[in-house]
Amino acid sequence: MIESNGDCRVRDLDLLAALGALAVEAGRRIEAVCATGISAHLKADGSPVTEADRASEAILLAGLDALCPGVPVASEEAVAAGIVPAAADRLFLVDPLDGTKEFLAGNGEYAVNIALIERGRPVLGVVHAPVGGDTWLGLVGAGAWRAAAAPDGLVPRSAWQPVHCRPRPAVPTVALSRTHLDPETEQAVAALGPTTRLQLGSALKFAVVAEGRADLYLRLGMVREWDIAAGHALLIAAGGTVTAADGSPLIYGKAADGFAVTGFRATGAP
Repeated sequence: MIESNGDCRVRDLDLLAALGALAVEAGRRIEAVCATGISAHLKADGSPVTEADRASEAILLAGLDALCPGVPVASEEAVAAGIVPAAADRLFLVDPLDGTKEFLAGNGEYAVNIALIERGRPVLGVVHAPVGGDTWLGLVGAGAWRAAAAPDGLVPRSAWQPVHCRPRPAVPTVALSRTHLDPETEQAVAALGPTTRLQLGSALKFAVVAEGRADLYLRLGMVREWDIAAGHALLIAAGGTVTAADGSPLIYGKAADGFAVTGFRATGAP
């Protein structure tokens, strides 16, 4: 388990590294559960949940409490169970297994997401891919990196590889959801003109934009804040932008709205 002296400084790379290691720990627990067999049932909203979701969430909640005691956490499964944190200037948004449908399909396109929100804006994001072991880490104002897993959790910071959004080419690559592609998003992509499509599950779509393998990620259907907050921070740190579908700023921590986001646009460099 992660150890901490209780200091939770928003702009601290040590905190970013600790959260990356925590995401790796949760990801390894997901894979351990997967190895014993997967079963799922439907939540009230019709989305699936598995023992891997719950096992990952238990690790993340305990680790965040150790690292940043007193900072509230809105985590997908806890909120679904009615455990909703009070409004606060600082908040963690957590998706313990982003892409449960991809997990059940066995295609490896799922992630562990951790975001730190300050006054409604994401300032730090971690997206970890349990399959393959890569972790993307973003600290707004400091940079974005890709790191591999190591036997004790995460490679040292000296081995992190910086990632950056690329300038948009004449024919941009658009990252799109593999299982949640809605008609509104299809229309928006068609309006862009010639594009190359890259369909992928979970917040990994933010990662491919952040490291310059895609140029846009559009999703005009409803999502939850924990689905995108970590990727939002990562992409901003890598030189991109994320807005609401209408171009307005995205504000996080809206518990009264069920943490809903009615579409967004994520773009790389101009």
